[in-house]
Amino acid sequence: MHGIPAELGWPLTASRGAVAERELEDRLGYRFRDAALLRRALTHRSHSQPHNERLEFLGDSVVNCLVALELHQRYPDLSEGELSRLRANLVNQRSLQSIAQTHCIGSLLLLGEGELRSGGTTRPSILADALEAIIGAALLDGGFSAAQSVVRTLFTESLAGIDPRTSGKDAKTLLQEYAQGRGLALPVYTLLGTRGHAHAQTFEVQCALEALDIRTEGSGSSRRAAEQEAASKAYSKVNQT
Repeated sequence: MHGIPAELGWPLTASRGAVAERELEDRLGYRFRDAALLRRALTHRSHSQPHNERLEFLGDSVVNCLVALELHQRYPDLSEGELSRLRANLVNQRSLQSIAQTHCIGSLLLLGEGELRSGGTTRPSILADALEAIIGAALLDGGFSAAQSVVRTLFTESLAGIDPRTSGKDAKTLLQEYAQGRGLALPVYTLLGTRGHAHAQTFEVQCALEALDIRTEGSGSSRRAAEQEAASKAYSKVNQT
């Protein structure tokens, strides 16, 4: 292990690392027979060999398969397109990062000094890859049933919070569907202005749903982002009426 200063919060001894890994296993609800597999899943390539990239490759496929299976079983009436949309909403970098943070995986990662000092323990790509690597490690350690158990534990809250009508849809789509479903005129987006230099502009947009006398504003680094923010505010308002 690299010599990382204590103020960076790094587990300085092997025994402390082993205890932390045991605590992670408790949160996962799975005890690894081969502790080295879990350690490898938590090892970034900047730290040492063997690292977690091959396990991440395996876990990426496994998590997509197992989440698809869960959705298929939970929602027998949804179409292939709807199931695909739900899965994409559950298995993406932002979602995986959030789950990894919930299970405190960042504090267990073995990173090189450069990665650690530059914030690698909170970097979305590193956290998402580590989570997939853990699932790949569980598959190798205990087979399909072990990986399935870990995925169910990790995705419990995400799966419980799914609304098949809205999950995975962006705010503009939701607002448009709301208007169409009630026979209303579609929302109108108007560019109010831009601020800043050409290479770092901020766009300001208004979203108007005239039939309900709703007008909201959003800003963002692109017109699309500003429209999405304005649409999100408008959708929140229509759901309050």
